[in-house]
Amino acid sequence: MKFFQTTPIVVLLLFLLIFIPLNNLQATEISQQERQQTYQKLELFSNILSILQDNYVEEIDTDSVIEGAINGLLLSLDPHSSYLPPQSFQELQNETQGSFTGIGIEITIRDNKLTVVSPIEGTPAFEAGLQANDTIVKIEGVWTTDMSPMDAIKKLRGPKGSKVTFSVYREGWDDLKEFTLVRDVIPVRSVRALFLEKGIAYTRITNFQSRTTKDYLTELKNLQKKDTVNAIILDLRNNPGGLLNQAVSVADIFVDSGLIVYTKGRREEQNMVFEARESGSYSATPLIVLVNEGSASASEIVAGAIQDQKRGLIVGTQTFGKGSVQTIVPLQNGAGLRMTTARYYTPSGKSIQVKGITPDITIDYKPINAIEENGAEEGSSTREGDLKNHFRNPSLKSDRQTSKHTTEQTSSSKSTEEMEFIDRLRNDNQVQMALNIIKGISLLSEEPEEQQ
Repeated sequence: MKFFQTTPIVVLLLFLLIFIPLNNLQATEISQQERQQTYQKLELFSNILSILQDNYVEEIDTDSVIEGAINGLLLSLDPHSSYLPPQSFQELQNETQGSFTGIGIEITIRDNKLTVVSPIEGTPAFEAGLQANDTIVKIEGVWTTDMSPMDAIKKLRGPKGSKVTFSVYREGWDDLKEFTLVRDVIPVRSVRALFLEKGIAYTRITNFQSRTTKDYLTELKNLQKKDTVNAIILDLRNNPGGLLNQAVSVADIFVDSGLIVYTKGRREEQNMVFEARESGSYSATPLIVLVNEGSASASEIVAGAIQDQKRGLIVGTQTFGKGSVQTIVPLQNGAGLRMTTARYYTPSGKSIQVKGITPDITIDYKPINAIEENGAEEGSSTREGDLKNHFRNPSLKSDRQTSKHTTEQTSSSKSTEEMEFIDRLRNDNQVQMALNIIKGISLLSEEPEEQQ
C-alpha cells in the first residue's frame, strides 16, 4: 500500500532492560576540542530557543519544546533509546513489576512502521485478534507519522474502562481495519504451567518480569506435587522480552554449566559475561522451546543459550531479532533515560540483531481445525473404533480411550478460562508438534528393561 512509503511511524514499547542509578554512571574521557564543539552546538540550540521565545507567532511552551528536542536527539540514535517523562517512567517500572493499564500489546519500529511485536495473552488486544507484525497506521483517526514516540504510547494507554480506536494493516488485507478496544488493567501473568500428558509439562513465559524465575520454579514445583516432570515444553512465542537478569536465570534452570550470554558495549563496564552458576534444576530434562516472530530480546537470549549449549530443540519460526541491551537511568526530575548501551551475543558468538534465532525445526503456525478442513489432519482417518459393531477391548475403559491430555480427566475441576486455554493448546499445531517430538525424545532416553 503506497501510503506506507510516506508514513514513518515512531513509537516503542519493546525492551531488554537493566536499571542503573544515575550516580553509578562513569564519565567518558573526551578531548578538549570535542567538548568545546559540544558547547558551541548547545549554545546554538539556546540561541534558537531564545529567538523562538521572543518572535514565534504563538507563545512557546518551553518545557514541551525541550522535551521534544530530547526525544528527537534519542530517536536519531536508534528506535530503542527514548526519554521517559515521570509518568511514563513510573508506568515502565510498574510493567516490570507485573501490571499496567492499556490494551495489552508490545510494539516497536520496523521499516519505519509502528509494528505489533506481540499481543499479551488474555488482554483486550489478544481477545480482539491482533497479531505479531500488524501495523498500526492511525490512532484515534490521527496518522501516527505526526506523533512523537511518547504521544503514540499515551494515546494507546489510558484509564481503565476508557476506549481507544486505531486502524491496523495486516499483510494480505486490501485495506485498513479499525479496532475499538476498552482499556483495562493488564495484570501480566508471566508464567503458567500444566501437564499436556503424563509427565510432559507445558510451560509458558509471556515476558520477563522481576519475579519470573521464582514464579517459574514455583509452577514446576507445583506440577511435581501432582506427577513427575519427565519432559518440558517452554513456550516463548509472542514473548517480547523484559529484564536481562531474569532471562539469564531462566536459562540457568536448564543449563548446568558454561556461557549463557555476553554483552559488548562501548565502555568496559558494559562488557558482561553471564554463565550458568550451578547445575540447573532441570539441566537433564528433555526440553523443547517454542518461538515465533513475536519472540524478542530476552526470550531470544534464552532460546539462543538453549540452542548453542545443545540443551534442547528450538521449534517454530524465525524470531524477531532484537540483539541490543537498554539501560534505564532515573533522572533527578522523576523521569528516566532509556539508552542502548550494548549488544548481546549467544554462547557461540552470534549476534541475533535483525536476523533472530533460526529454529532447529521450522513449522509455521496453523490451527489444527483449519488443517482438518483441508483434509491434512492425521487424526481424520477412520480407526477400528469408528467401525460399526467393532469388537471391544475389555482392558480399556472406553473404545475411544487415547493418550490425549491427562487434563481431560479433571476437566470438571478446572475454570472456564483454563479449559479454553487447554483447548487452544490442543488446536495449536506447533504445540502438538513439540509434544510429538518430546515424546519421541523421552522414549529414546528411556533405559531398556532387562530381559527376563
